[in-house]
Amino acid sequence: MNLRQQFLQYLAPTSFEPLALQIQKAQGAKLYDEKGKAYIDLIGGISVCNVGHSHPEVVKAIQEQAAQYMHIMVYGELVQSPQVNYATLLCQHLDASLNSVYFTNSGAEAVDGAMKLAKRVTGKTDFISCRNSYHGSSQGALSLLGDEYFKNAYRPLLPNCTQISFNNFDDIRHINQQTAAIFIEPVQAEAGVYPIDKEWLQAVQEKCKSTGTLLVLDEIQTGFGRTGDLFSHQGLGIIPDILLLGKALGGGLPLGAFIANKNLMDTLAHQPILGHITTFGGNPVCCTAGKKAFEVLLTEIKLEDIYRKRDLFIENLQHSKIKEIRHCGLMLAIQLESFDYIKSIIQKGLQAENAIFTDWFLFASDCLRIVPPLNISEEEILTACHTICEALSK
Repeated sequence: MNLRQQFLQYLAPTSFEPLALQIQKAQGAKLYDEKGKAYIDLIGGISVCNVGHSHPEVVKAIQEQAAQYMHIMVYGELVQSPQVNYATLLCQHLDASLNSVYFTNSGAEAVDGAMKLAKRVTGKTDFISCRNSYHGSSQGALSLLGDEYFKNAYRPLLPNCTQISFNNFDDIRHINQQTAAIFIEPVQAEAGVYPIDKEWLQAVQEKCKSTGTLLVLDEIQTGFGRTGDLFSHQGLGIIPDILLLGKALGGGLPLGAFIANKNLMDTLAHQPILGHITTFGGNPVCCTAGKKAFEVLLTEIKLEDIYRKRDLFIENLQHSKIKEIRHCGLMLAIQLESFDYIKSIIQKGLQAENAIFTDWFLFASDCLRIVPPLNISEEEILTACHTICEALSK
């Protein structure tokens, strides 16, 4: 059996129509298959590889840490410099009230941890999220997810989880004295890139203060410069009670985190002791990769360039078959007529001489997803746009 046949035989499927593109190497904003063909990566691991693939400084840091130690013991018991140094760096770039980091294995696990923290702090059990929101696929995160298609097959899920409409002022009334926390994305990515209304978020925060509800912002996709701010909530002028991070947090390796004030976090350490534990969360190699990628982001990527590159995409994606382009920084949704068009463009993009790799959104299958590495070059942007427009013309 060749590698592709083994892939189909031995790996559990997530769908029965995988692209099955065999990647041999990834560098910068490009992927390379087993034949050496290059593909401009417009996905970036879904907002993971913000500083590009295989950045030499990140690779070097991983190699050095792996030679020292990779795993010692349960997170939180031993002083491990990769965890401590990364948590310190993150807190230095956040508001002073967000000063305690709990590292997890993924964004979904960070969501579950935040749900436990909210219950522990408030003594309440009700949660609110938004329709068309995506927070992960674990039982807890799925209970918050705002799309019934993906939830129905797994019910019953956690009780007391309800959804309101994103940016709907009337629905704010559903936040009440029984609500432990409300989970909100600054940009509804999987819905097809819908940015939050700043005034609505401010009104939500005011209601949370009056009802003793924690405001949880899910920046798993929007964090680390993706929207043009280092973290989206900073541009919105809102400080959440709990901040969720993932994807780009690990610099290409699996890592998530929920971040809150230490007074809140301390509640997880007693009654019961070890109220939230993880074996691999905060893995030293993952923390090393994430910290180095964050440092590269801070030194090599100018946030003002995010808007310039966004505009370059918009200016060069002019075609009669494009119905709308929604965007927030380097997160764009290119809306076409139907999912059939999307599938056709994806296939034509892979087959093109100047090939591209792109995808669609979970709740917006009529939209092309564009979330490339933030250091994608102008030349690569222009080439990708030409390939998309050429595919649309065909």
